[in-house]
Amino acid sequence: MRGATQRSGRVGAVTSRLVAFYGYGRFGAAFGARLADAGFTVRAWDLHSSPPAAVAAVSPEELVAGADLVVLAVPVAAMRSALARLRPCLCPEHTVLDVGSVKSGPAAAMGEFLGNQIPWVGTHPLFGPTSLARGERPLRAVVCANAQHPEAAEAVRSLYSAIGCELIEQTPEEHDQFMAEGHALAYFVAKGFIDAEIDLDRPFAPPSVQAIARTVEAVQADAAHLFASLHRENPYARDARRRLLEALGKTDAALNEEPREGEVAHAELGALHIDEAPLVPAPLLEARALIDDLDDSLMELLARRADLSLRAAQAKAMEGRTIRDPARERAQLAARRQRAAELGLDEETVTQVFEAVLRFSRNHQG
Repeated sequence: MRGATQRSGRVGAVTSRLVAFYGYGRFGAAFGARLADAGFTVRAWDLHSSPPAAVAAVSPEELVAGADLVVLAVPVAAMRSALARLRPCLCPEHTVLDVGSVKSGPAAAMGEFLGNQIPWVGTHPLFGPTSLARGERPLRAVVCANAQHPEAAEAVRSLYSAIGCELIEQTPEEHDQFMAEGHALAYFVAKGFIDAEIDLDRPFAPPSVQAIARTVEAVQADAAHLFASLHRENPYARDARRRLLEALGKTDAALNEEPREGEVAHAELGALHIDEAPLVPAPLLEARALIDDLDDSLMELLARRADLSLRAAQAKAMEGRTIRDPARERAQLAARRQRAAELGLDEETVTQVFEAVLRFSRNHQG
């Protein structure tokens, strides 16, 4: 991703386990549930709907009382009014983050309303309610740190890392430029297919059509309501649309012309030419497909192992035992090293793999 720095893993501890959501629509509720699953306490207030009683605050004042992290989960167009309503309730002990799909405007608004008095950070979680429900991985989030509040940025990185996110560091401008050419245009093209009533769900559709169909499905399922904001609130989206439409217009005009003299079918030039990707040898494609099948099987085995680890944790709890059993772990790793040697595999690498599996099991056991 242009202008991006990517991080992975945990970056530190979150100082507070109470996260306040100003706005609790589809995304806010899904994000809040994910944080609750990770052990956070969630509180929510929404101007237009009533959050579940278990998390509901009666007012913005009650919402932020005792919370270190305040999440602005409102449409980008409503960001300024939300900040105006929330600002009198905030103090320097709060850290405010937004979760909008556009960053330049929200960052400017937070800079105006919060300045250097209230710590703030711009963020964009690159996941939505549907992707969370499906358990899709990896989760990613963009963090747009600002020099005024480095400690706030670290706290927000820690929050996202606590739910397993890979972090991407960008400026608001870098983020919006990339999203205008990617996120916004994907929605733009999907909207065209939807409005033209083009049926992509056909049993004989080739892979290229299936890929477009998945894009349209993802747009409709996860965030169709974001379409207008992605374009109207992103200062770079208009130019991206213009360049795409100009390119398609030239292609359409060329297709409407009669073939030129000497033009060779399937070898057209100019506006009708598409650079082909390098040909992948059939044996490599077959090997990759088999590897993908094996990886899928490994994921199913990990899921089964996770279920068994929970059963083991319950059995330990009934007997008053702790989750971790160092002696058994050492025995397991020794057995895996021996088996690796028998199979001609690198013992150290196999040990690292199973150490990661053991960490996964311990985390899953809680």
